[in-house]
Amino acid sequence: MIKPSTIRKQALRIRRKAAIRKRLKGTSERPRLVVFRSLKHIYAQIIDDSKGITLVSMSSKAKGLELATGVKKTEVSHEVGIKLGEKALAAGITKVAFDRSGYKYHGRVKALADGARKAGLDF
Repeated sequence: MIKPSTIRKQALRIRRKAAIRKRLKGTSERPRLVVFRSLKHIYAQIIDDSKGITLVSMSSKAKGLELATGVKKTEVSHEVGIKLGEKALAAGITKVAFDRSGYKYHGRVKALADGARKAGLDF
């Protein structure tokens, strides 16, 4: 059974996400880097909103991500950010607008952003 507090938290996050998306648009010159965080995994996409297409994506479930067992979720997020940054640079993307999707810029979301910056993305 889903607890009422969980439903309230989700509703508040969706509200924050909508407020962020009102003022944040991904363009061809500066696409949007979107983060989705589930309990087990983390997903990231670079999206061009003017065309409505996903340019690059990476997740902790991807086959190209080889990690040892027992690695913490924060470390996995950092590796996902590095791999996403490498794929983006290969696709010719250097600048992005970071969309945290209503999550706090903390923990796994921050680790992913730091990994993407380390790989060479500018935001």
